[in-house]
Amino acid sequence: MHRVRIMISADMEGATGVTWTADVLPGTEQWQRFRALFTGDVNACVGGLCAGGAESVLVNEAHSSQRNLLLEALDDRASMLTGRHKPLSMMQGVDSGVDGVVFLGYHAGAGEEGVLAHTYLENSITGVWLDGRPASEGRLNAALAAEHGVPVLLVTGDDRACEDARSWAPAAEVVAVKECVSRYAAICATPAITSARIAEAASRAMTGAGRVEPVVSAHRIEVEFDATHLAHAAAVVPTVELVDVRRVGFDAATMTDAVQAFKIVTAVAAGAVEGIYG
Repeated sequence: MHRVRIMISADMEGATGVTWTADVLPGTEQWQRFRALFTGDVNACVGGLCAGGAESVLVNEAHSSQRNLLLEALDDRASMLTGRHKPLSMMQGVDSGVDGVVFLGYHAGAGEEGVLAHTYLENSITGVWLDGRPASEGRLNAALAAEHGVPVLLVTGDDRACEDARSWAPAAEVVAVKECVSRYAAICATPAITSARIAEAASRAMTGAGRVEPVVSAHRIEVEFDATHLAHAAAVVPTVELVDVRRVGFDAATMTDAVQAFKIVTAVAAGAVEGIYG
């Protein structure tokens, strides 16, 4: 008999209470504090998913070092995929036969309004486009999920992340745990409130669980940087072309190929950043 398995892709910028760089920067005092709140959001989601019929939950750590959640405090009904250098990064596990995916703690994309808004690189990237449309990490990851026939069930984050999600996962439940005031400020609900909202939405979202027909097609990604030398550095990568002084683009036969190429482009660009001048 098929066991209903759900995956959670867990990012941290969109977690309860997070508003500031130090809140999500591994090693800081603030990060230690917010690891517990982040884990609380995940546990609320696991509880809701299981109440709605999930029989197992895989939590893929998706933030920075990808070693942020507190395993010792994790709901026992979940298992955790932790650590970096995973082939599908934030979406590792989506190809393992799961029946749905949750994007927890997500945020708006680079160049957009939103708490700690960015796309992969915390700065340096000013915009990303997937097939001509502005693309947050959520849009990129939703396209990858679609390629594997996995529906996006729930998205949590600030109100801007939820608004973004409605354009690429219109059937998904959304939970805004905070209201964006600026990139570094938000009106935040308390953990008790956000946990209840996440659990309730996760339980409702399980009505949409179940594999769907995979959508496999070619894609184009374009990336704009805040400095010309970053674009020139990225354009050294085979298949990547310079399309403007600060913008590169590339085509890929599948979304899996596109995401992996995007990882290379961002890694090369990050390595080309020079001190405070970027």
